[in-house]
Amino acid sequence: MYKRVLLKLSGEALSGHGQSLDPEVLKNLAKELKEVQSLGVELAIVVGGGNFIRGKMMADLGMDRVQADYMGMLGTVINALAVQNALEQEGVQTRVQTAVEMQKVAEPFILRRAIRHLEKGRIVIFGAGTGSPYFSTDTTAALRASEIDADVILMAKNGVDGVYDCDPKKNPEAKRFDTLNYLDVLNKGLQVMDSTAISMCMDNDIDLVVFNMNEPGNIMNAVTQKVSGTVVTKKK
Repeated sequence: MYKRVLLKLSGEALSGHGQSLDPEVLKNLAKELKEVQSLGVELAIVVGGGNFIRGKMMADLGMDRVQADYMGMLGTVINALAVQNALEQEGVQTRVQTAVEMQKVAEPFILRRAIRHLEKGRIVIFGAGTGSPYFSTDTTAALRASEIDADVILMAKNGVDGVYDCDPKKNPEAKRFDTLNYLDVLNKGLQVMDSTAISMCMDNDIDLVVFNMNEPGNIMNAVTQKVSGTVVTKKK
């Protein structure tokens, strides 16, 4: 079982039924994370903001990229607060830390403070990405996992159960990989994370587990290394 875990959640994973945030999805997620925490796992979370806005997409439509990315960071903070609220309703102690200071909303990201929270059994939720434009929340996950010395990044996908050689929704013959190494991901151009995030994981020797979070119990299965998905490592 992994001891210190960073869970990467997409914004879309928190939405449903036409809502940007689905209270039922948040409630079920919080219950599952509480079970994981009860095992003594130190758990940190990085959340995306795609259920509200995607900076690059808005830039492609003509908006200034820097401005659009800052708007996306605010979307991740909204999601971080939503996850925090759901967890605290289940009696779980949490802290939200943001890369852009928002003193009345959350703590600023301070590495030693984040690690101390983890050691005390609190779930730490990182919002506002890296605090800089042009960096995705995938890169944020790789960066924060490296900083807190996480054993693994759990890449919780919305309805996708691993990494395939092509889009399984378009090609029923698509092959799922059980294991990959980071060089294969980069060389084959597989859509796991952006290349900056993949390179950072490879450089810091952090395993990545890609799995479907829509299956109940799959976060627990991923933590205990029993999940059906794809494991990406530095090893060949």
